[in-house]
Amino acid sequence: MSVNRAIPAMFLVLLAACGGQIDAPPRRSAGAPLASALAAPAAPATRELRAGRLGEARALLEGALAKDPDGLGALNDLAVTYAAEERFDAARQLFEEALARGGPPEQQAALVNLGELYALEGYLSAALAHLVSARAIDPARPEPSYALSLLADARGDRVGATAALAAALAADPGGAARRDLVFIYPEERLHLEALVAEATGDAVLAGARFRDLARGRFPALVQAAQRHLEEP
Repeated sequence: MSVNRAIPAMFLVLLAACGGQIDAPPRRSAGAPLASALAAPAAPATRELRAGRLGEARALLEGALAKDPDGLGALNDLAVTYAAEERFDAARQLFEEALARGGPPEQQAALVNLGELYALEGYLSAALAHLVSARAIDPARPEPSYALSLLADARGDRVGATAALAAALAADPGGAARRDLVFIYPEERLHLEALVAEATGDAVLAGARFRDLARGRFPALVQAAQRHLEEP
């Protein structure tokens, strides 16, 4: 069985384990932003993307795709530029194309990013299924584990969040993969920085980040931050 055929099969198994269907229609208040993964973080477009120059980043990525239509890493990263503008339908279409046509690295990034979109919409079980599938492609890559930690913490699963973050940090000792993540909303970065600070024993920084997160716009993350701040 090819990799491209195996991924949808994993979805069916995981979604069946979640009850055989996607969650009930979501409430926006249940949305939990996570993080986005770039397939080619060293590409020239990344500098433009991180500087907020999304049009310039998109032009570079579209130029790369014109030269190499099979460059599915560029397609994934182009989709991230749309997600950064909250053009989620356009982003989803491109992520799904990268998932269907890409190799394992592109599929893994696309699954992480689709998981982010589902989590934003409040479909948390579907987000979990995508992230678990992403991790299964290459367990040595830390990006799915970072996203799984954020999702578990937003759901109140401290044990799962701790385990996923420990796996991510072990796979990313220098923090390079963490620095390559893209955050659509400031709350995503605050959440991850808070969890990492807490896990590495920096209680002062963790407390500061959780207090900032508690003033954010996403109720699920506000509640998660409050749980951390209330614990002894």
